[in-house]
Amino acid sequence: MARVAGGQDVLEQAKAAIGEAKTLDELRAAQAVVLPLEYGLSLVQTAGAIGVSVRWASALRNRYVRIARGEEAPRPPRGGRRRQNLKPDQEAEFLAPFFESAKAGGVLVVGPIHQALEARLGRKAALSSVYNLLHRHGWRKLAPDKRHPQSDPQAQAAWKKKLRKRSPPR
Repeated sequence: MARVAGGQDVLEQAKAAIGEAKTLDELRAAQAVVLPLEYGLSLVQTAGAIGVSVRWASALRNRYVRIARGEEAPRPPRGGRRRQNLKPDQEAEFLAPFFESAKAGGVLVVGPIHQALEARLGRKAALSSVYNLLHRHGWRKLAPDKRHPQSDPQAQAAWKKKLRKRSPPR
């Protein structure tokens, strides 16, 4: 014989939550409470009606009842930078000297940035984390200019004048 569903004390609150639910998870949690208590559905039938597994329906129901009774605080939604090495403002501060040298005509080389990042973190860091860091701060891998910044166009023109003409192909 199956157990009788508990949570009669939060039934009215769950009914109201169905109409006020803003996310699918909130709606499913409230339905997991209302369907067995109001309509006498089993946990298997409730899970089928709300579109989750039996285990998940049970977990939703139990969590909703605990939160409604004040035994557990609701969890904040998942998201954010959970595996960050540095905070965004620290990243910008870290990259500032490298970007300044790149703006002054230097080339942005990943190797020294990688070494500096490892020194700052005090541990090894993957090279891909440096590329991701640069990508987050708007760096793009650009091809070099066709002309070297220290080239001398007059010397190049003089060299071309001294070059022998090629003979035509046969």
